[in-house]
Amino acid sequence: MDFLSNLINGLSLGSVYAIIALGYTMVYGIAKMLNFAHGDVIMVGGYICFCAMSYLNLNPFLAVLLSVAGCTVAGIVIERLAYKPLRNAPSLDVLITAIGVSYFLQNAALLIWGSDPKSFTSVVDLPSLVLFDGQLTITAVAVVTVLSCAVIMVGLTLFTTKTRMGKAMRACSEDQGAARLMGINVNSTISLTFAIGSGLAAIAGVLLCSAYPTLMPTTGSMPGIKAFTAAVLGGIGSIPGAVLGGVLLGIIEIFAKAYIGTQLSDAIVFGVLIVVLLIKPAGLLGKQIREKV
Repeated sequence: MDFLSNLINGLSLGSVYAIIALGYTMVYGIAKMLNFAHGDVIMVGGYICFCAMSYLNLNPFLAVLLSVAGCTVAGIVIERLAYKPLRNAPSLDVLITAIGVSYFLQNAALLIWGSDPKSFTSVVDLPSLVLFDGQLTITAVAVVTVLSCAVIMVGLTLFTTKTRMGKAMRACSEDQGAARLMGINVNSTISLTFAIGSGLAAIAGVLLCSAYPTLMPTTGSMPGIKAFTAAVLGGIGSIPGAVLGGVLLGIIEIFAKAYIGTQLSDAIVFGVLIVVLLIKPAGLLGKQIREKV
């Protein structure tokens, strides 16, 4: 029964990584940049939800909506102020800017909320599922997290394949110059991508803090790095790949903690990434693109 319990916990944690990884993979797929500040938007989403429930006494559903709205606006503002002026700059410049934005968000949170950890109240106030005469307990947060991940993946896939804006995103991911010639507003499309990715980060932050109820300015750092690892593992730029990578990473981490040791779990997670990239450099579901010379 311990195996099943660990598997469910791995699916839940992996689903959080997957939701975060979707933000990474969408931004990279369309803007061709690694937004290392994405993990800190998770932390901002957690703090907005925490303040909405603790100081404004909003119910959890409204608090989550406020968190998503706040992070969406924050994502658009960050993209307009920090990344848009660097649209044609070398990728190293954009990478350094992203790291700068990450430190800015962490230090802003430190100034506003302090360094003391906050106790986060779960937004999922439902009873746990008790199965097999009490031998297996599945928390409501785990169920909601896995279902949310599945709904988000299906919704994003439909959005990018069926809607006009989604098709514009795919066009920009293929060739921004050609997309511009076809009348697509590339800047607006990239801003929309950041808005969607940041909104997803807010959901991931709320679910993460509901499962692991401690919130501090560095809350999003390690989950952000692991989600980026998940996106690379699944094949960065691929929506199903991000979900597959996230779920696999979560399961590997939980099983490594349970059967090998907590201290080695992170090393095992990143070791798996190295092995996969040595065998399949584009990731599990990524496409190998050959450059013409």
